[in-house]
Amino acid sequence: MKKARLKKSMAFLLLSAILVGFIGFVEKQSLYKTYQGTQISIKGVSGVYFVEEEEIEQIIKSAFPSLKVGLMLEEVPLKELERRIAGHPFVKSAEVTLGQKGILNVSIQQYQPIARIARPYASDGYITTEGKVIPTSPSYTSRVLILEGKLAERMIEKGNVEVEMPEVMELIKYITEDDFWNAQITEVELNSTTDIRLHQQVGRQVIEFGDALDLEDKFERIQIFYKEILPRKGWDAYKRVSVKFKDQIVCE
Repeated sequence: MKKARLKKSMAFLLLSAILVGFIGFVEKQSLYKTYQGTQISIKGVSGVYFVEEEEIEQIIKSAFPSLKVGLMLEEVPLKELERRIAGHPFVKSAEVTLGQKGILNVSIQQYQPIARIARPYASDGYITTEGKVIPTSPSYTSRVLILEGKLAERMIEKGNVEVEMPEVMELIKYITEDDFWNAQITEVELNSTTDIRLHQQVGRQVIEFGDALDLEDKFERIQIFYKEILPRKGWDAYKRVSVKFKDQIVCE
């Protein structure tokens, strides 16, 4: 009798353990079917973050007040979240997915500024690698090529330099993608499409570049000026250098 009762007790304990485990499994599975929080990943640009996690969290909180822990996963508006986050001026792309544990994963890629449009009486703007004009960040400043002048200010109005002024965009890329010119040319003065001037890190001469055409030829002539003329005359011998006319280097 004692053995029978012992067997019954063992069986009862075993069934209880199985039942508890099953309930726990069901609860865990149910947990995975509901929203449990957000994880944000932002890809920096040269170690700089123009978009902060707090900003994205605030966007989600303000635009989607119903997104709270316990919300069924099928009710999480993934596409709407992506569109809203991508509306941030510094967000190039946003991907929103749901993990197995109910975690909302937000992956963000930023725009990369390569030039800054400086305006004396209005807010500045950045030009991205794609030619898109975006506002400056209140949190961070990127050390990039400076653009000034009436034509530069028009770029902000146009919104996309690659589309509206492709030849100027080629000039910006030529300078910023070359290690030497990126270090030497600090500012591009854009007065008009035919009156472009370069300002240097070393040397007080203003380089009259003319239009944004024949880039390679013009920069080769500037190199000749550096290598053959300046060593003989000195860095401060001239105030103006012009390469805007074909096959000429005019120094004054």
